Amino acid sequence: MWHTLALALGGRTVAEWQQAMSEAEFRSWVAYYVDSPFDDRHRYYRPAALISQSMGGGDIEQKLQWLQPEPIPEGISEADLATMRAFGIRAPAKG
Repeated sequence: MWHTLALALGGRTVAEWQQAMSEAEFRSWVAYYVDSPFDDRHRYYRPAALISQSMGGGDIEQKLQWLQPEPIPEGISEADLATMRAFGIRAPAKG
């Protein structure tokens, strides 16, 4: 989490942030991140899908999938992915 926070806040190294930030403030950042992650999906793709949704309707999850498709690991077919999605299972990371 320290690396993610240092990237998001900028201006200091992880070690500098660890020295400058109290434990209580760090815990509040962790809680905030759990509630509102600041990754590309939430910073860029979700707002783009929401704007598209407001302009023309449609399924927001399909728009998010189009904006940021998950890579398909070797040995897994589209049918396998569809079955996993139906059961709420995410495909293993490509690796």
